[in-house]
Amino acid sequence: MGNCCRSPAAVAREDVKSSNYSGHDHNNRKEKANAGNGKKGPVTVLADKSKENIEDKYALDRELGRGEFGVTYLCIDRSSRELLACKSISKRKLRTAVDVDDVRREVEIMKHLPENSSIVTLREACEDENAVHLVMELCEGGELFDRIVARGHYTERAAAAVTRTIVEVVQLCHKHGVIHRDLKPENFLFANKKENSPLKAIDFGLSIFFKPGEKFSEIVGSPYYMAPEVLKRNYGPEIDIWSAGVILYILLCGVPPFWAESEQGVAQAILRGLIDFKREPWPSVSEGAKSLVKQMLEPDSKLRLTAKQVLEHTWLQNAKKAPNVPLGDVVKSRLKQFSMMNRFKRKALRVIADFLSNEEVEDIKETFKKIDTDDDGIVTIEELKTGLQNLNSQLADSEIQLLIEAVDSNGKGTLDYGEFVAISLHIRKMANDEHIHKAFSYFDKNGNGFIEPEELRDSLKEDGDDNSADIANDIFQEVDTDKDGKISYEEFVAMMKTGTDWRKASRHYSRGRFNSLSVKLMKDGSINLGNTE
Repeated sequence: MGNCCRSPAAVAREDVKSSNYSGHDHNNRKEKANAGNGKKGPVTVLADKSKENIEDKYALDRELGRGEFGVTYLCIDRSSRELLACKSISKRKLRTAVDVDDVRREVEIMKHLPENSSIVTLREACEDENAVHLVMELCEGGELFDRIVARGHYTERAAAAVTRTIVEVVQLCHKHGVIHRDLKPENFLFANKKENSPLKAIDFGLSIFFKPGEKFSEIVGSPYYMAPEVLKRNYGPEIDIWSAGVILYILLCGVPPFWAESEQGVAQAILRGLIDFKREPWPSVSEGAKSLVKQMLEPDSKLRLTAKQVLEHTWLQNAKKAPNVPLGDVVKSRLKQFSMMNRFKRKALRVIADFLSNEEVEDIKETFKKIDTDDDGIVTIEELKTGLQNLNSQLADSEIQLLIEAVDSNGKGTLDYGEFVAISLHIRKMANDEHIHKAFSYFDKNGNGFIEPEELRDSLKEDGDDNSADIANDIFQEVDTDKDGKISYEEFVAMMKTGTDWRKASRHYSRGRFNSLSVKLMKDGSINLGNTE
């Protein structure tokens, strides 16, 4: 059966019993890297460290994870046989002086922060011709992000325990003059797979030293977790509390408080600052938990709680007394809501397809013919995967599957021509404002500028939905954000431009500086977000 059912660490423990283990896979990787370096000499990142071959002290085993700049490998100390993790940052990826400074500062900060059970320990940093290697303690329990995805939500007691750890990391950073700047669930790992495993912060790649009163203007981090003052380009350590508040919101309900498909859309939602405490499971969440979320997501950084104040909040102080029962069948409910919303969006995409001119669909028609290799008028999942790969699509298999599920209403695993046009609209973002307006008008039967429940029910009945009333109610629960009993054009646009799964989008955003996020401070103090498409 191979090693698929055992952790890499368990397999490695067997590997290191053999004295013949040499880490040959890494040697092959190193030779390839040498071949690709060209004539330009490699940069020196760690000025105080002499170049050394990491293979002399450590055997690098299989890959554990991959980021924008580096790959993390399972790592075995040759002398002690201790299992560690090694984050190898390729110098070829360090294209600018800023990239190099980031790596230097990451090492400096990890050395500067005191040893703590909630921060992964840096064993050593070393450098060779091709990469900088950060050798750290191994965390085998997986990401906090993955546990959230698996559970869908946390009980209040469990959420409080996680939040306490995260805010203790923030407090430690701030006490030692460091702003983390990239707090998110992906940057926390569990030490082991046990339910009560310690949680550890692992990535300080965007962290920065600060002095009291110092302000920064660089837009960095991950969009969902950015504080409003980051977008305003004038921030200090308070941004870490905001990010921790976003994580707490996600822990308690399974989705972020501010989300959209594009960076611009997320930025608009953050600046708008409206937090939804109405949808499930929030009615079942304690007032203490909601109070803490509100105070951590305070738009005015001067009024936002400090790390010390968060840790002194009564909800965290009484965490062991917090409810330890599931917050309702949230996961199933939310999946159903997404499914229903997708049905509405799917119908709208089909309506848009009907309005498209022959010129607009000609290219799509040609693409369909190329993908439909057996010319039966139906595209299978395999045909779609193969066809998109041949057409140089950048979509991963999982994303293609997601799009198929979003369009294929019968779960039959195939697309007819009409469904293919709809999926093409989604992929190419061809549904512009004119198209969306036409689709809105289709549902707005009486032309009063709103889609009302009976209008939506009638439209869904046309597709043969026997339970169109229930479906319409679910759609309104999701799309009618101001809860006035009707869907405005703005709410319709928001649905059409919002991604179906924030978790995949969160994975999509790599860490870094968001040059594409057009944020300009105007003379009157307002913010221009540029094009929000």
